[in-house]
Amino acid sequence: MTTPQEKAAAARKAAEEAARIAAEAVAAADAAEKEAAEQEAADKAAAEANADAPATAAKAADSKADSGSSDASAPDEVAAQGIAAGYAFEGLALELGTVMVDGKVHPDARVRIPMKTMNRHGLIAGATGTGKTKTVQGIAEQLSAAGVPVVVADIKGDLSGLAQPGQSNDKILTRAQETGDPDWKPSGFPCEFVSLGTEGIGVPIRATITSFGPILLSKVLGLNETQESTLGLIFHWSDQNGFPLLDLKDLRAVIQFLTSPEGKEELKGIGGVSATTAGVILRALVNLEADGGDTFFGEPELDPADLLRVAGGQGVITLFELGAQASRPQMFSTFLMWVLADLFQTLPEIGDMDKPKLVFIFDEAHLLFTGASKAFLQQVEQTVKLIRSKGVGVFFCTQLPTDIPNAVLSQLGARVQHALRAFTPEDQAALSKTVRTYPKTATYDLEKALTSLGIGEAVVTVLSEKGAPTPVAWARMQPPRSLMDTIGDDGIRAKAQQSTLYGKYGQTIDRDSAYEILTEKLAKAAEDAPEPAPSRGRAKAQPIDESMAEKIVNNTAFKNFLRSAATVAGREIGRSIFGTRKR
Repeated sequence: MTTPQEKAAAARKAAEEAARIAAEAVAAADAAEKEAAEQEAADKAAAEANADAPATAAKAADSKADSGSSDASAPDEVAAQGIAAGYAFEGLALELGTVMVDGKVHPDARVRIPMKTMNRHGLIAGATGTGKTKTVQGIAEQLSAAGVPVVVADIKGDLSGLAQPGQSNDKILTRAQETGDPDWKPSGFPCEFVSLGTEGIGVPIRATITSFGPILLSKVLGLNETQESTLGLIFHWSDQNGFPLLDLKDLRAVIQFLTSPEGKEELKGIGGVSATTAGVILRALVNLEADGGDTFFGEPELDPADLLRVAGGQGVITLFELGAQASRPQMFSTFLMWVLADLFQTLPEIGDMDKPKLVFIFDEAHLLFTGASKAFLQQVEQTVKLIRSKGVGVFFCTQLPTDIPNAVLSQLGARVQHALRAFTPEDQAALSKTVRTYPKTATYDLEKALTSLGIGEAVVTVLSEKGAPTPVAWARMQPPRSLMDTIGDDGIRAKAQQSTLYGKYGQTIDRDSAYEILTEKLAKAAEDAPEPAPSRGRAKAQPIDESMAEKIVNNTAFKNFLRSAATVAGREIGRSIFGTRKR
């Protein structure tokens, strides 16, 4: 028998089911009404389109007669102009090239970088032979023409042509026309050619050991973190005790003194220096000297102000030539990082400007990060992150975006990506990672595009004047106006010797520093040493008294100094004998 409670529950369930069915019926009715309304609107639009078809066809015919283009090109033109709209900036801009869609160039759809955001840094990447160097050349030219000084690491020596006008021909003029530069004409730009140390072909540039610092020096010497820490301890002791570290012989002298019986007491309060670790550092210093590092460290030291010059309204382009440092490219790239860090320390805060105060371009940037310690990477990241407020822009030029650490890559605003190769699984993985870092685009299949780019073409996205990413553009790049070739070693050497910088940096200065101070200290200690007391009792044959010179020479630490000096002198003589000295 059914209870009243069960009857009530059944009635309630029946009511709920009825309500559900009613709700579904109402929803179905609404959907049917919406579909009917949409169909009615579509029919009306189709009727209007059919009514306007003759006028539209006439207008298209007129457009075809005026421009000579076909109806099939209209979607490409619309896409190109849509992309170009994202690059239509109000202020001063650097011209890169023009948009390409489906293999066709659109000369009036320009791709540009706002000068205002050049201090937001950038990346120029691509496989060998895809046009990276010419892109760097074109960017340096336009910055110089706008009165912005440029510093470029010319590792391969391909950019010396910036100093001379280019050569005009039909191919160049055609490319200039289609890439938005119809007024192209050959032009040279003010350049300074500098080299690390005195064995290069440019104006010799040096840095002192003290200003270079233990972190950068450890990168050059290939030291591990423990050895880097020990080197930092040695720098600290030298600074606290007034021993200037200007060149390699100063550092070597300090290390030898601290590990000698005379110097061990000096470091007891701050942990001491392991003889094994000191030996590793000394051997690394000897190897660096053998590669010409002793001609780089010293004085006169580079003044960062000499990189910020303007001549005749054009920014001076300073080209750092690899020269004698070819066997140590990491030394070269690390030195440029020192220059950038020095600029960071000396330049005032200026905030955002209409154009940068200086742009720094690292070619072969992967060398900067190969084998880098955690401390070094942190210093690079911090410098890149903060130096934009000093008005300095930094562009890294390398083969793969993955060559740059993520912490640094995330700081870069402009991307100019030339063709990538995907021959190996590693290459394919790098390609996929690169594609994911670009904004979404409905115009291009980026994975296909990045492997299909022609020479002098690139996939570009930059920051707008408001700091937002621009649309992705497949761009054909403008040709440089200067010589797209090297001017040769003789041409570089001649221009360097004619430079006003040569009188300032041409001659090495070797003033008193740690080496001379410690040598004098040890000599004085030997001179002041008390003579041994005469022995009592039976007379013995007395040894001949040592002369003052013999006392100095027999001093252990002084012997170490002599060995060091002999090593340097012997290496210099060896270079002359074996003909490895630069002429």
